Amino acid sequence: MSKLTLKDLDLKNKTVLVRADFNVPQDANLNITDDTRIKATLPTINYILRNGCKKLVLMSHLGRPDGKVVEKYSLKPVAARLQSLLSQPVRFLSDCVGESIKNEVDSAKERVVLLENLRFHAEEEANDPKFAKNLASLADVFVNDAFGTAHRAHASTEGVTHYLKSAAGFLLDKEIQYLGTAVQNPAKPFMVILGGAKVSDKIGVIENLLPKCDAILIGGGMSYTFLKAQGKQIGNSKLEKDKLDLAKGLLDKAVKLKKEIVLPIDHVVVETISPDAKTEIVGENIPDGKIAVDIGPKSIKLFEDKLKTAKTIVWNGPLGIFETDAFAKGTKEIAKFIGSLKATTIIGGGDTAAAVAKFQLEDKMTHISTGGGASLEFLEGKTLPGIAALTDK
Repeated sequence: MSKLTLKDLDLKNKTVLVRADFNVPQDANLNITDDTRIKATLPTINYILRNGCKKLVLMSHLGRPDGKVVEKYSLKPVAARLQSLLSQPVRFLSDCVGESIKNEVDSAKERVVLLENLRFHAEEEANDPKFAKNLASLADVFVNDAFGTAHRAHASTEGVTHYLKSAAGFLLDKEIQYLGTAVQNPAKPFMVILGGAKVSDKIGVIENLLPKCDAILIGGGMSYTFLKAQGKQIGNSKLEKDKLDLAKGLLDKAVKLKKEIVLPIDHVVVETISPDAKTEIVGENIPDGKIAVDIGPKSIKLFEDKLKTAKTIVWNGPLGIFETDAFAKGTKEIAKFIGSLKATTIIGGGDTAAAVAKFQLEDKMTHISTGGGASLEFLEGKTLPGIAALTDK
């Protein structure tokens, strides 16, 4: 990578400002239900503490408070969890900018300080220069370790880099290495699995990766628009009518490029989507009144046959409504299968990461991205502002 990384910085006696992604799920009582994102930043945090920093100031957003103070989106529970994970005190501050906050950071006896939710200020998402300068004034150097927000030009990701020497943390660097290699120089055969609800979410990924990969396997809600474009019957399954011509164009483009777009050849269908719905398996054509909710057993076998020789696999989007156990088999079987291969397996964040976690297969994958929207934009070949803004080597 042509950007500075954490190991390029001299941290001795410096106050280090770190943008982390502590946007963690919580229950109704504000207990953290999954601390994966906090744990993912620990290598960066521990490295900074071990390498002689004077102070470590952490900042993050949580939820969507829309520029207002919303108590349920306070980062206070994150401070408590972080304290137990680090086994050292973490000072939590009631705001993220202002003279009193600067004084509190400077006078804190604790080496680790966590600021309150950045998005309690509308200036954060507006990338307001004054707000960014205030954040930057808290430290000597800046480290971005929040890949999940790297596709947003916010004050805490892009704005602060105008005032401080800036580097990528270990997590951000790892994302760039894996996703960057997959996009630019993958080991072949290179297979892409795409799922999820909408074709429109994945157009950019298909257009960018089709010339580079050997095949794209498509499942989930988005596959029915492609099947309809091929003239197949899809019953009451999800359809983006306005994307039919686009789907047909992508299928034609694959033929011209001598690439394969592989679609399901059978389906798990229901009459209504509910956890106790009666399921049946149908062939390529889905009868009227039926809704496809997962790929069928022949499709699972077809996908596995296509994937078995792969050296690189990128997967973004589940292949069915995996949250419901009765509709989860396709996603689960493909996850288990690619986890057994001697391939580099890269899981795009969001729902795909949630599915892999549900089936307890995280340790079988080479890399699971921590950013849903960010990994999608990276795979589309877009420049992410939070990465572009870092100091060049």
